[in-house]
Amino acid sequence: MAEPAPVLTNSRIVARYRERTPKSAKLADEARRAFPGGLTHDARALDPYPLYVERADGARKWDADGNDYVDYFGGHGALLLGHNHPEVAAAVTRQLSLGTHYGSAHELEIRWAQAIQRLMPAAERIRFTSSGTEATLLALRLARAFTGRTKIARFASHFHGWHDHLAAGYVNRFDGSAPVGVLNAIAADVLVLPPNDEAALAHAFAAHPDIAAVILEPTGGSFGRVPADPGWVHAIRRLTQAHGALLVFDEVITGFRCAPGGAQAVLGIRPDLVTMAKIMAGGLPGGAVAGRADIMSYLDGGESKRLGREKILHFGTYNANPVSAAAGIAALDQVATTDVCARANAYAERLRAELNEAIAAARVPWAAYGTFSGFHIFTNPKGRTMAPDRFDPLALPYDELRTNDPALVNKLRLGMLNEGVDINGWPGGNVSGAHGAAELDATVRAFAAVLKSLKDEGDIRG
Repeated sequence: MAEPAPVLTNSRIVARYRERTPKSAKLADEARRAFPGGLTHDARALDPYPLYVERADGARKWDADGNDYVDYFGGHGALLLGHNHPEVAAAVTRQLSLGTHYGSAHELEIRWAQAIQRLMPAAERIRFTSSGTEATLLALRLARAFTGRTKIARFASHFHGWHDHLAAGYVNRFDGSAPVGVLNAIAADVLVLPPNDEAALAHAFAAHPDIAAVILEPTGGSFGRVPADPGWVHAIRRLTQAHGALLVFDEVITGFRCAPGGAQAVLGIRPDLVTMAKIMAGGLPGGAVAGRADIMSYLDGGESKRLGREKILHFGTYNANPVSAAAGIAALDQVATTDVCARANAYAERLRAELNEAIAAARVPWAAYGTFSGFHIFTNPKGRTMAPDRFDPLALPYDELRTNDPALVNKLRLGMLNEGVDINGWPGGNVSGAHGAAELDATVRAFAAVLKSLKDEGDIRG
């Protein structure tokens, strides 16, 4: 097969990326022959081709060409402890020698559940899954079974996985209409509401008495890219209780990251159901639904038979897989017994401040913002007059916070990679407890250099 024609560009940023990553280019060409679009995850898309990584340790990773990067992908948020944490790695290695899949119950699944229960009082009972998407799907089924109602309320920009019930309202279809491949009948029972709007939810309850549950990311869409006003989250708790609906906290990202007890511990709110993944499995595949014992009892065959009701069927070959359980126990022990959450949060706070100093020095009308151990870069798509030290994301519409020029963000990411830093494409990133002073200084220097390059190439003005 002929090699793809090179993309012609006058950008030094793009040219330098190609110069640094020839092995990634070769691997990307092979991937295009194996995968749709050459990708196994939509978030890994990058033009002219994605980065291919060979190894990682702590806060850093190395690509196929041997280039070193400060990593803010963090396993898509799963690696609060950083890459290859010694306690987690030792637990996984030990379990690999004992077996990877028993097809039977095992002690580790109990110890894993108990580790979660010690951190989250809302987890009266737990059911493991293989991913966060599976967890939110099961949570909705539980909510509908328990309440006998059909509708689910969710909020535009909040992400809950890719299954049919929650496919609309994250990156598109904010009107709640069915995305391609999703049945209209399924989409019709999911109400997509504006975030941070108590009146809209109150109106939804008045118009739809059959709302079974309200699901949200408790710190806001995409880990606070569209931040949630804490007062609004408390209002949701009051409204769900008043109308007999369940409150589902999607803590797939926030669980054990905001604090050992998750966002619910910080907010002082006890949800009815919680969905978890990522950090709870120490970076390996794993998820869970947890919550009130009476709701979770719909998964209990004996209790359902006693009450004469139909049990919710739930299978999953890799539920509570022993290798994931071993990793999860080790990771949650670190969360419970060290200050890893506080360290990651403090680093991110300082990083946001220093990124804003770089933005101000470059006289670019952008801002860095976020909460806990995440950061987001607002690229000001409408050209507002603004200063980073006075930026208030809660004052902006959610769609403006989510809007970016794709070409600009792509070049920002390429530029950061050229300077040895890997950020997410929203743009922003996740911080781990392994990030330290050297990574912070390298990140701020890289960001300042890329802002200059983007200005030099005419992509931004300042």
